[in-house]
Amino acid sequence: MTAQLPGGFLSAGLHCGIKSDKAKNDLALFVSETPAVVAGVFTQNKVCGAPVVVSRERVTQSQARGVVINSGNANACTGDRGLKDAQWMTAQVAAHLKCEPAQMLVCSTGVIGHFLPKDKLEAGIPAVVEKLSATDEALEQGARGMMTTDTFPKLVSRKIEVGGTEVTITGVAKGAAMIAPNMATMLAVIMSDIQLNEQQTDLMLRHAVDRSFNCISVDGHMSTSDTVLFFNNGQSGVTLTTEEEEELLQQALNEVARELATAIIRDAEGAEHFITVDVMGMRTREEAYLIAKEISESALVKTAITGADPNWGRIVSAAGYAKVDFEEQDVTLFLNGTKIFEAGMPVEYDDAALSREIRDNREVHIELQMTLGEERVRFWTSDLTQEYVRLNSDYTT
Repeated sequence: MTAQLPGGFLSAGLHCGIKSDKAKNDLALFVSETPAVVAGVFTQNKVCGAPVVVSRERVTQSQARGVVINSGNANACTGDRGLKDAQWMTAQVAAHLKCEPAQMLVCSTGVIGHFLPKDKLEAGIPAVVEKLSATDEALEQGARGMMTTDTFPKLVSRKIEVGGTEVTITGVAKGAAMIAPNMATMLAVIMSDIQLNEQQTDLMLRHAVDRSFNCISVDGHMSTSDTVLFFNNGQSGVTLTTEEEEELLQQALNEVARELATAIIRDAEGAEHFITVDVMGMRTREEAYLIAKEISESALVKTAITGADPNWGRIVSAAGYAKVDFEEQDVTLFLNGTKIFEAGMPVEYDDAALSREIRDNREVHIELQMTLGEERVRFWTSDLTQEYVRLNSDYTT
């Protein structure tokens, strides 16, 4: 379905001058017309942007009105001035919406270590408030206002029926590089018109993030700015009254988060392959996660895929240093459905045919089967190409 805003939400995006290219939006606003419950998950990097500090203090509340986002400047490593600038941004928007500054959250993404151009934002904020609308076009323009090196806006909607009433969950995200679990240079705003309390909103968001944004990696580099926010304004009048309804909503939220997360991997800078890593047969989900993460972030695994080289030794080796207890004979490995390693021993297969298949297809599937239990994790990553190196070798110069 075409992405559309849930009931009672407005969006806008425009170019205010932070980016040199006037054709690219660099300011976005997502607003609920009435107070909304909000929860958030943020980067675990000790070096975090000023907007993360401000928004982290304001989440898990029931009176939020929205979030203002700029791209092209991360407002990170900018000291007290950066904090004051982030607070100033929320106050500027709040004044136009006639709400309290604390009801507004803020995100910034882009180059680290540069102060925000307040003169450009001072002119841009009234203009973006004026453009607020509930149209699909307004939603897309807001999504474009979040983008940095992204090549396309990332928007997803799901509709579900609860108690005979239709509710909508919609998410927007940005991200293409500096992507690593917990989380990455990615921003996401998810909105719903269902009525949830603060605890429900927080728990549901964390469950979805653990199975989506925390299961993607482009380069293993944890960002200063990543933020995922989940707003619920209750405009549909629907509340969850049964466990089945709660599971239905959680499933829809998981799908929105997963589709946004995988869109980030599909847009990974310079990537030629979209790689799905399944690790199964582990004692705990944490063990499966650790192995999947090491495989996904291995430069040698990623470059092997770039070169269409079914080098199973790199994959098995990455699993072996994941600090998870197992024996070689516990491991069986499939690459694009072809068994290439079984119970700790190599298997005969058509190396040239498998190489051609990897080269000729964007999708790659790594499946590691263990014999230790029933837990499993799915991870997503990209290959590592010369284009990625080029794009990131001159980012600021």
